[in-house]
Amino acid sequence: MKKIKLKLDQAEFGLIINGLVEFKNKLIREKEDTDLIDDLLLKLLKDKNK
Repeated sequence: MKKIKLKLDQAEFGLIINGLVEFKNKLIREKEDTDLIDDLLLKLLKDKNK
């Protein structure tokens, strides 16, 4: 699997997180699976804390 690195400032990172959370909420409202979004959010937040 190819890895991609992005250099983001705090505002850009926040926009990505907020967008994913809003997308997850939309999926929840539509009773769709959110596992992929959950995994991605966990990866992003874990890496941000390093």
